[in-house]
Amino acid sequence: MADVTGNATISTAGGTGDPPPPGISGTGRIRQPAALIRLLAGLAVIALTLLGADYARATTNGLAEDAAALAALVPHPLGGVATGLSTAALLLLPGFSGACRLLGTAADRRHVLQQLADGVLAAVLAYGASLAVDLWIDGRAPFSLASALTRPLPGDPLARTEPVYGYLAPVLAFLIASAARERRVPWAVLSLSALAGLAGGTATPTALLLGLLIGWTAAHGTRWAVGTPDPRPRPGRLLQSLREAGLRPAAATPAGPDRYLVRQQDGRPELDVQLLDRQAVTAALVQRAWRRLRLRTAPHPRALRSLRTGLEHEALVSYAAVAAGVRTHRIAATAELGPDTALVAYERLPGRTLDELGDEELTDALLADAWGQLALLQRRAIAHRALVPSALLVDAAGAVHLVNLADGDIAASELVLRCDVAQLLTTLALRTGAERSVRAAVAALGPDAVAAALPLLQPIALTRGTRLALKRSGRTAPAAPPGPPAPPEPDLLEQIRTEILHSRPQAPVRPVRLERLRPRTVLAVGGGVVAGWLLIPQFFATERNPLTAVADADPFWLVLALLAAATSHVMGAMGFVGFVPERLDFRNAVLAQVAGSFVKLVSPGGVGGVALNTRFLQRAGIPTAQALSSVGVGQLLGLVLHLLQVGAFVYLTGLEAGGSELEILPFVVGGIAVAGAVLATVSAVPPARRWLVARLRPLTAEVLPRLVELLRNPGRLAVGFTGQLLVSITLISCLYCCARAVGSEPGFAAVGVVFLVGNAAGSAAPTPGGAGFVDGALAAGLKWATSMDDGGIAATVTLFRLLTLLLPVLPGWAAFSWLQRRGAL
Repeated sequence: MADVTGNATISTAGGTGDPPPPGISGTGRIRQPAALIRLLAGLAVIALTLLGADYARATTNGLAEDAAALAALVPHPLGGVATGLSTAALLLLPGFSGACRLLGTAADRRHVLQQLADGVLAAVLAYGASLAVDLWIDGRAPFSLASALTRPLPGDPLARTEPVYGYLAPVLAFLIASAARERRVPWAVLSLSALAGLAGGTATPTALLLGLLIGWTAAHGTRWAVGTPDPRPRPGRLLQSLREAGLRPAAATPAGPDRYLVRQQDGRPELDVQLLDRQAVTAALVQRAWRRLRLRTAPHPRALRSLRTGLEHEALVSYAAVAAGVRTHRIAATAELGPDTALVAYERLPGRTLDELGDEELTDALLADAWGQLALLQRRAIAHRALVPSALLVDAAGAVHLVNLADGDIAASELVLRCDVAQLLTTLALRTGAERSVRAAVAALGPDAVAAALPLLQPIALTRGTRLALKRSGRTAPAAPPGPPAPPEPDLLEQIRTEILHSRPQAPVRPVRLERLRPRTVLAVGGGVVAGWLLIPQFFATERNPLTAVADADPFWLVLALLAAATSHVMGAMGFVGFVPERLDFRNAVLAQVAGSFVKLVSPGGVGGVALNTRFLQRAGIPTAQALSSVGVGQLLGLVLHLLQVGAFVYLTGLEAGGSELEILPFVVGGIAVAGAVLATVSAVPPARRWLVARLRPLTAEVLPRLVELLRNPGRLAVGFTGQLLVSITLISCLYCCARAVGSEPGFAAVGVVFLVGNAAGSAAPTPGGAGFVDGALAAGLKWATSMDDGGIAATVTLFRLLTLLLPVLPGWAAFSWLQRRGAL
């Protein structure tokens, strides 16, 4: 039958075996995000296993030798028999599992056949992957890796074991991809096969691990690539579960993704049924886990809960809200529909959500009612966590119901409760304006409770949809009338803050730090890991150990390198104060540049130095706008000088003896041409052009006027240019002296080009001090531009970074602390 809306409707006349209409039940296949996550995790673990086996050869060989010693205790005939029997059992296991599945299934044999076909495909892929790894390790892999993964066979020293053990991978892939329900027998057979391989001396622990990992990864890769049969129940099964829960369902109509509108018999209230399946639960695993790791107020990720736990949590929060007197959906029934699916049936609430109401319908009484409902939740310490427009349902009488409590919490912390207030303030202000939203909140909660939420009025505390709505509201502001430009109107969050301060002037305004972990910290750690991964092997892959070369460095050149590194801070102070028209204490300016060596270890790229110099100028009595302009002038002119120095050193390499090998001029010209082409392309695309103009507006509005002011004082401007120029010269000299100290003799001009290009490329990295990126760029540049050997390059870069990055940290910390105590920072 069909309902009046034209949607397909399933009635109780149909049995559970009736084929559902299109769009109601997924009889096809779906790709589960969990399968993709497991595929990527499996590939990463396989890569780490191979790398670990290669780098930790002593440990890998030790485990193999221990296993071989234990295998020697087993009589050879017994070990051979055990290996043969376990191999036979392993090969028979897929057929046994498939036969049990087919014989034990009477209703949905087609579904089982699809799963068995998936298992066969996964087994073929796993066998192919195992064979490919075997061939690669035997043929093209480094000998060290092959010797770490294989051992000589007992009784035949010329033959070796396989890198990936036998049929372990395809059998495991078949069992996982075919969704075998019986676990004890398969795992017992797999375990006995692994033990027999170790006892017979035909397998190593690493080969067993690789077999299991390849099988597991191939199974989940297959499940993601071809999809899995849709585990969501047919509507007939849904209606049967509702009847078993004591309800009287008559028909089910699709009402959205995983939602059904169920009509009951005998005039009972309609039901709004929400399906919970494992795919939906794990769809946002990475995002929820990241928010949990990053934010102090993030909800516990439901993707990490079992299906039953998530169902119980949703029911518990709903019952708690009803007990608190909040108008919300009442749960009529909950039920599990299988190992992967459950349902929650709510009594249907007819009405419209906040985003479906017109502006004229948003009366003061409606706003007061919304805040009154939140007040009931706050009294019982129940957090909603998602007070977006779709969570506020308004019935025909104008009463507000708070729905969608699935992400809520009971016994919530004070911080989370204040986040709810901040979220509802913003949600209502987006529709009614800041004044009405704050006025209604103060009337319902009191000025103190609203003021307590003021430090939480920051984008990171709001939902993603609310942040996007705030951006759209800023972009759709009315155009300014003709005439002199009006001051920019504050954004909506600032307007809400202003309204709160009108009612409670003494309210705290300092934002609460909600981040546990910042993205730049993750980038810093990642950069450090990459740096270690790339540089540490260099200490052992070269004929000359870089650490030994540094320890045996020539004292004369080492002292010169140290003096050049120390002089760079003085030159940096000259380049800094020269672009500030106001008079500064030069001693403090030098200490500020030394302090920058400490600051840049806790901030990415050059951000820390810019912030420190700006703060130094502010504490010296220079207004913020002028301080930022002075720092911007230094950055702009420093960039111009940097490019001029690159051109000069490129020219000098042609005059330098032995420097003709550096043919960098075509690359420089090519880079300029590419930059010009990119600039022309950006200028031709309107959105990109607007983005570029927005980024350049501070330059034309603030930096250029400050530069014009500096032109009136040519002496100070000359000091700034000289300092900026000598900073690069001293650091180039430091790198050159480091190379000479370890016994290399590169050309000075070639070293200059390498430093200017490599330091600029590496400094753009988001890691503190350019860790990992500057080192790699300098090493690559020296290898390409000079005739230095790998050991000399590694030793030179190590010594240079030791003198310019690590050694100044302690003096930088002391200078930073001293300037803070004196009020200069």
